[in-house]
Amino acid sequence: MQMKRTTKYLFIAILTTASLLGASCGAKATLEPGVQTAVAQTVIAKNAEQNASPTAPAPPAPTQTQLQFLPTLTPLAPLASPTSALNIKTSECAKASLVSETIVDGTIFKPGEKFTKTWEIKNVSACVWDTSYKIIFWNGDALGGAYAYNLPQTIPPQATAPISLLLTAPTADATYKSEWALQTPNGINFGVGEYSAPFYAQIVVSSASKPNYAVTDVKYKMARDPATGCPANVNYTAYATITTNGPLKFIYYWNQSDGHTVRNQELIKMTAAGTTVISNSWKLHIATTPGARWMALVVGVLGTDGESYAYTEYPRVEFTKVCGS
Repeated sequence: MQMKRTTKYLFIAILTTASLLGASCGAKATLEPGVQTAVAQTVIAKNAEQNASPTAPAPPAPTQTQLQFLPTLTPLAPLASPTSALNIKTSECAKASLVSETIVDGTIFKPGEKFTKTWEIKNVSACVWDTSYKIIFWNGDALGGAYAYNLPQTIPPQATAPISLLLTAPTADATYKSEWALQTPNGINFGVGEYSAPFYAQIVVSSASKPNYAVTDVKYKMARDPATGCPANVNYTAYATITTNGPLKFIYYWNQSDGHTVRNQELIKMTAAGTTVISNSWKLHIATTPGARWMALVVGVLGTDGESYAYTEYPRVEFTKVCGS
């Protein structure tokens, strides 16, 4: 009897142990997927944190800079050379005038030398030119420029803005002309002035160690003081704008139709290609005989020897002395 109880208790103990072991194993099987999920989520979060890109700093606010022109991504093909003006089509927006420009015509550059040509262009239309307008190469030599540039800023009606292009002198010695024009968003090409002519850069390339720098142009303008009336004395002043194609030193004097020579031995020093203005005044009394008179400028360019001068007399500027004009 005692043996049966012992066996019964042993059997119950075995069953209890097995049940406990089973419960323990069952609990382990139930918790393990949750543990795996939590671990996986932790790993994923950690990896995401390690792999995340740092926050990019906000770009700096744009600053106002001098106008710069960047070529379009796809430059336009060269346009056919016109026989005269660019006014192939008409548009109320395609109206411009040239106010001024840098780099005088005939400026001498060394082969491959870079330079910036700037034209002051006025929008004389009633339209606003936005950045969808273009500056396009028209004819001649592009001088290293692209075929098309977007206008870098908006130009309101009657406003003036600089159009600057970075260009490069070719490698061969010669004279080059590079013509440019504007283009509306709907493809109308136009230039400047009454005849819508292209604006251009004209340069000379010289590989010489001492290029032939010279006076390339002289333009006169006459002024009367006072402008009208018959005072006791009237001053007639001739203003001469002298253009050189490079650094130059010169002296000058004026010849007058009365046989008088007005000399000025001051040495004018041009440090680069450009212009300078000189003048000569001729005072006439009210009793002086009326009639036509003239002045003529003579320029002496200093030679490379630093001693001798080469003189050139330029065409006369004429005026008429009359009472009242």
